[in-house]
Amino acid sequence: MTTRQMRETSRDEVTALGRAARRAWQGPGRERDLVVQSLKAALAALVAWLIASHWLNAPLSFIAPWVAVLLVRSTVYESLAQALQQAVAITLGTVLATAGGMALGDPWLAMVVVLPVVLLLGSWPRLGDQGMYAATTALFTLTSPGPSLDSAVARVLESLLGAAVGVAVNMLVLPPVHLRDTHRAVAQAVQEAADTLRAVAEGLDEAWDHDRAKDWDHRARRLFRLLDEARAALRHSRESERLNPARRRRARVRRMRAPYRRTLSVLEELAAYLTDLTRTLAEAAAEEPAAPRPDSDALVPYQRFLSEVAEAVDAFGRTVLDEDDAGARDRLRRRVEEVRASHDRLRRLLAGKPAGEPEWVALYGSLLMDARRLTDALWSEPPYDE
Repeated sequence: MTTRQMRETSRDEVTALGRAARRAWQGPGRERDLVVQSLKAALAALVAWLIASHWLNAPLSFIAPWVAVLLVRSTVYESLAQALQQAVAITLGTVLATAGGMALGDPWLAMVVVLPVVLLLGSWPRLGDQGMYAATTALFTLTSPGPSLDSAVARVLESLLGAAVGVAVNMLVLPPVHLRDTHRAVAQAVQEAADTLRAVAEGLDEAWDHDRAKDWDHRARRLFRLLDEARAALRHSRESERLNPARRRRARVRRMRAPYRRTLSVLEELAAYLTDLTRTLAEAAAEEPAAPRPDSDALVPYQRFLSEVAEAVDAFGRTVLDEDDAGARDRLRRRVEEVRASHDRLRRLLAGKPAGEPEWVALYGSLLMDARRLTDALWSEPPYDE
C-alpha cells in the first residue's frame, strides 16, 4: 500500500468514526448502544477494582476488573450465561495449573504437561467461547512465582467477584433491550420485497433479456438472506428480554415478538413465490432452449398486478413497523382488495388465451399460479388480530 493510499484509508476511517460519533450524539441507535456498553464496562471494571483492591485488599486485584469488563455483554442473559461458563473455565485452569506446578516443581515442565490438558478441556462445547480462559488462567498461574493453594483460591474468588460485578452492572444500569435491530431488519426485508416486485413490474414494460431476468431472480433469492438476518435479530431481542429487570421495555419486546414473527413468516412465503415468478421469467427470456415469452396483452395487466402487490407489501409492513399509524390496517385491506380484483381480471385474461402450443399453456399457467400465490401469501396470515 502506497503512502497516498494509507493517507486516504486513514482519512476514510476518521470520517467514518466522526459519522458514528455524530449518530451516537444525535439519538438512539446502534452507535449509542455501543457507547453505553463501553461506559458500563468501564464502570464495572472500576467498581470491581475498588472492591478487590481497597475493600478486600485482594492479592491479585487486577483479576476482578479484567473479568468484569469481559462480562458486560449485549444482553443480561448473555452476561449471566458467560459468567457461569467463565467461572468454570477459570476454576479448571487455576486448579490444574496449581496442582501441576506444585507437583512437578518446574514451571516449564508443568507448562508442557498442563497446557495440552487445559486446552482440550477448554474446547468443551459447554464452555462456549469462554473455554479459552481456562488456558489463559493456566498460563497466568504457571508463570506467576510460586503457585500455591492460597493464590489459587484468591484467583478463583476474585474472578467470581469480577463476574458478579459485571453481571450486576449490566443488569442494573440501563439493562439492554434490543428491538431496534429487529425493527430495522424487518423493515429492510419488507422494502426489498416491495422493491423487487416493482423492479420486475417496471422491467416487463421494457425489452428485458435473460441477464435482467437473472438479476431479478438474484434479488428474490437475496430476500431469503435478509429474512435470516431478521430472524437472528428477533432471536437476539428475545434473549435480551430474559432476566431483564426493565419491565416496560421488556413488555414491548414481548408485545412485538408475535407480529414480527408472523410478518417474517408471510414474507418468507412471499419470497418463495417471488422466486418462482422470477425463475419463470428467466426461463422465458433464455435464448437456449428457446422458450415463449408473454405477449404485451398479458404483460401489461401482469405488470399492473405486480405493482399493486408491491404497494400492498408496503402497506402490509406498515401495519407492524409503524405502530402510530392507526389507518395502516384499513389501507392494507384496501390494497389487498385491489390486488384480488386485479388477480381476478388477470385470471380471466390468461384463461382466455388460446391454448395453442404446450409451451404457451405452461407459461401462462405458471404466471397465473404465481400471481395466485402472491395474493394468497399476502393475506394468508395478517400481522394483526382480526
